[in-house]
Amino acid sequence: MRWTMAAGSCLAFALLTLNADPDWFTGATAAAPGATACPATAKPANFNFTLKDINNADVKLASLKGKVVLLDFWATWCGPCKIEIPWFIEFQRKYGKSGLQVVGVSVDDTLAKLKPYVAQMKMNYLVLQGLDHDDMQEAFGPMMGIPVTVVISRDGNVCAKHTGLTSKDAFENEIKALL
Repeated sequence: MRWTMAAGSCLAFALLTLNADPDWFTGATAAAPGATACPATAKPANFNFTLKDINNADVKLASLKGKVVLLDFWATWCGPCKIEIPWFIEFQRKYGKSGLQVVGVSVDDTLAKLKPYVAQMKMNYLVLQGLDHDDMQEAFGPMMGIPVTVVISRDGNVCAKHTGLTSKDAFENEIKALL
C-alpha cells in the first residue's frame, strides 16, 4: 500500500510539472516558434496589483506596461523553478535593454526566506512577495501547480501561459517574437 501511494504521488507530481497545453484550462495558446505576435484571442493581463519587492517597497504591476513581461509564479522549494531561474537570469541580462522585464512572484515564501534565496541564486530580475496574494494568482490562473509562467506583450496581452517546466527555447522564442 505504501509503495502504491508513493508511485501515485510521483505520477501526480510528474503530471503537475509537465508543460500542459494552455488551451486545456484557459483557451489561451502559446506562441509557436517563429511567431511574430500574440494570438488573435489574447486577453488583457490584469496589472491592477501592488506587491512588495524583496526590499519591502511597493511595486505596481501597472508600471510594467509597455514592456514584454515574463511573469513567473514560483517558490523556493520548487524543483522545476530552480531549473528555470538561471534561464530567466540570462533572459533578463540578454533582453532587458530591449524591453523585457522578468518578474518572479514567490507564491508562498516569507521575506525572511525569500531575500537570502534571491541573493544566493543571483536573481537579477524583479522578485515580488506573492504570499497572501491569492487574488493575483486567481487573476492569472487557474494554477494547477507551479511554476506557472505567463508571457505578456508590450500592449498588455497574455500571449502564452505555461504550467510546469517549460523548455528554455520555448520561452526564448516567445520573448524574441514580442521584442
